[in-house]
Amino acid sequence: MLRLFFISFWLLLPLPFLLSNDGLEKLGALKWDKVVHGNQTWRLITCIWLHTGVIHLLANMLSLIFIGIRLEQQFGFSTLSVPFCSGSVLSSLFIQRSISVGASGALFGLLGAMLSELLTNWTIYTNKAAALITLTVIIVINLAVRILPHVDNFAHIGGFLTGFLLGFVLLLRPQFGWVGRKHLPASARVTSKHKAYQYLFLVIAMVLLIVGFTMGLVMLFRGENGHDHCSWCHYLSCVPTSKWHCGN
Repeated sequence: MLRLFFISFWLLLPLPFLLSNDGLEKLGALKWDKVVHGNQTWRLITCIWLHTGVIHLLANMLSLIFIGIRLEQQFGFSTLSVPFCSGSVLSSLFIQRSISVGASGALFGLLGAMLSELLTNWTIYTNKAAALITLTVIIVINLAVRILPHVDNFAHIGGFLTGFLLGFVLLLRPQFGWVGRKHLPASARVTSKHKAYQYLFLVIAMVLLIVGFTMGLVMLFRGENGHDHCSWCHYLSCVPTSKWHCGN
């Protein structure tokens, strides 16, 4: 995944200097009416590879290095590619008057996956509390600083929630006793591969994922606006202050 993104970085580096919003839209930016009325569902994926400028692109690349490299080394590219493609559905439900581009939602998916991986593999970690507090602070700060105008925080929240649930499904680790079973005598009792709570988390996460994505896609292709069902949700993406206004 990291290799793929570095290749994409060099291929797309000149584009921020050349493209307007119309150019980004033609290349595959996420736009609600194109997805719903134009049958261009592929925009839910292609928008991840486009960025609004060099700073936007570099910020996502650096974040990918720090967030994704450990997870990819431990779980592999194919496993991480699933939570990486997340966040676009929620963005489409709430951001319907402008385009959306960038891999930030996918990066928040990796952050969510890191948190659920820590929780579901809790028994095999040392310094659990410190790791949990550190990761939680990082997530809260990153979400908070993105409550600014012209930032699609719905993609970040959607990506985080999707990655968080997928982590319970995809990132289970076997218990130490099961890993070392080959070195035990034949009469020894073998520890089960996973704890009961890991299977419980897996089932709950699967149900929530299926229900959530089904409801989200049904609402999206019905042309519904998420704000009609949540009058306060606009504050999740932009909080007006004396320094700026959020518009509509």
